[in-house]
Amino acid sequence: MDALEIKKLRKTYRSQKGQKETVALRGIDLNIKQGDFYGLLGPNGAGKSTTIHCMSGLTIPTKGTIKVFGDDAVADPTVARQHVGLSPQEVMSLDWFLSVEETLDYHGGYYGMPKKLRKKRIEELLDAFSLQDKRKQNPRGLSGGMRRRLVIARALMHDPQMLVLDEPTAGVDVELRLELWHYMKKVNKEGKTILLTTHYIEEAEQLCNQIALINHGKIVETGTVAELKKKFKKKTLEDVYLSVVGREELQRTAEADEEGQETP
Repeated sequence: MDALEIKKLRKTYRSQKGQKETVALRGIDLNIKQGDFYGLLGPNGAGKSTTIHCMSGLTIPTKGTIKVFGDDAVADPTVARQHVGLSPQEVMSLDWFLSVEETLDYHGGYYGMPKKLRKKRIEELLDAFSLQDKRKQNPRGLSGGMRRRLVIARALMHDPQMLVLDEPTAGVDVELRLELWHYMKKVNKEGKTILLTTHYIEEAEQLCNQIALINHGKIVETGTVAELKKKFKKKTLEDVYLSVVGREELQRTAEADEEGQETP
């Protein structure tokens, strides 16, 4: 059984009167195996977040099927949602009136966790994300990095089989980024499937064993980093990415600059 199986997924947004409809997804097929650390890469507006929202029950697809660990996420999104922990891109999704501890407790209660189990899990996550001394603070008093830790900790609170990270290190400093990399590698080694979207190509290259490149609402290519570099005859995943999104001139400019510097 795959962790995620998406077939012919389409999403069209109704527009205002007199305007054309917006097609966000144009028939996506995607399979993620249990235990994968899977990277979904693409430019803004390519369909990354829409795909995530469809699989996590936040958006209803126009057409297509989505199965999360065998459960139909379209027909019964509540059941499928139990398998998924979503860390959204925006930390504004936090409730400013709940403390760090209350945020985790509320999330666990929403997913039906008994009080005793919630208390134990909260302590584990506060330790793992260095939030113990912030437990009584609400998000208003936290730094951007601490809010990011809390968003990821909240996603893990109900111990989902799949962790979905939408731009998890956007706007954080290098130290926190490396710390989060270490923790993500750890939970993946423990068996948790991870789906990552990121604009940091080196992040995907360091963490992911499988990559899907998405552009204009379609999955363009999939494979390991080595397979993609070989297929496109490129030295880096970044160069592969630029080729796929049609910005290869940026790579050529960089190469020309390098050659110019080498010229005596």
